[in-house]
Amino acid sequence: MFPLATVAGGLAHALNLAFGMFWEILWALILGFSLSAVVQAVVSKSEMTRLLPDDSPRSLAVACGLGAASSSCSYAAVALARSIFRKGANFTAAMAFEFASTNLVIELGILLALLIGWQFTAAEFVGGPLMIVLMALLFRALLTPRLVETARKQAEKGVMGIMEGHAEMDMSLSGGSILSRATSPEGFTATSHYFVMDWASLWKDIGAGLLIAGALAAWVPNSFWQGFFLVHHPLLAKLWGPLVGPLVAMLSFVCSIGNVPLAAVLWNGGISFGGVIAFIFADLIVLPVLNIYRKYYGSRMGLFLLGTFYVTMAGAGLLVEILFGALGLVPNGPRHAKVIEAHVALNYTAVLDIVFLLLAAVFVVRFLRTGGPDMLARMNRPSEHDTGH
Repeated sequence: MFPLATVAGGLAHALNLAFGMFWEILWALILGFSLSAVVQAVVSKSEMTRLLPDDSPRSLAVACGLGAASSSCSYAAVALARSIFRKGANFTAAMAFEFASTNLVIELGILLALLIGWQFTAAEFVGGPLMIVLMALLFRALLTPRLVETARKQAEKGVMGIMEGHAEMDMSLSGGSILSRATSPEGFTATSHYFVMDWASLWKDIGAGLLIAGALAAWVPNSFWQGFFLVHHPLLAKLWGPLVGPLVAMLSFVCSIGNVPLAAVLWNGGISFGGVIAFIFADLIVLPVLNIYRKYYGSRMGLFLLGTFYVTMAGAGLLVEILFGALGLVPNGPRHAKVIEAHVALNYTAVLDIVFLLLAAVFVVRFLRTGGPDMLARMNRPSEHDTGH
């Protein structure tokens, strides 16, 4: 048995690293959620079904845009994809929306740049569309009308998943210019509600991601990761990383932007560039989400999504590895992703954290004064009337 002091010291070290990463990214999280909330306030969910009638390149491009303007919560994205599919949207387009809403959102790019490097942000926004193209090609080749019809019948049963209310609520404004909508009192209210609702959706994933990342950084030596990721076999490592990255993500149980701190630990440990990207893409095949697919669409479609999503995620990671390697954009030399000890000092990070905490406080006050708590209570209890607020 380990001495109590050793266990306590190791736990303290892990928590210290987790808080250090949290303090480093806090302002970026608030900024990302704020920008996302503004976009959601001026983009209506009610138009999504009409804009996604088929799997044409145009519809898939629209799905990418709508997804990027949506919440980054994986569970809400999965629930909303089913909702628009039930209302008549094409299944492939709905899945493209789901991919984009967790992999092409603003806050994810900000966190990647802050914790690991701008190259990973660029790779995310290049690899995301590549992944959607690969998925569409696989669906055209393998997805049968009969399987889609079976999935639709299961979807019509309305089996509950997670964040159903979040997916159904639409507080966006219409009429006037985007600027006028965003700056109006109603727009401010809608923005504050989306801001708090997104935090409520994601705080568990963010917290779990930070704690797991801190534990792995404190307790798992780099020598283990280097052996696991085949660091001493460079060519093989580039192939292995995208294949194993999604598997690590599946077992981590952490999805959405909560897996960025884990990606930083894996990068420092030696996973390939494409492996990091495939790992981040795989937030939509973590075990809890796979169980939701089973509930939403049936076991056969759930297995189909697991297989095709894994291939698209690993394939996109490998393509990013090849493309960015050819362009000389893969970082070389020592790896210094920000997995750091807690160090709160009066520097630019502290100033930014304080400024954005004040902005968050403004949103929270507006949320509390405009019926927000009642809306928040309905996030997991959808009703036929939760299409407006």
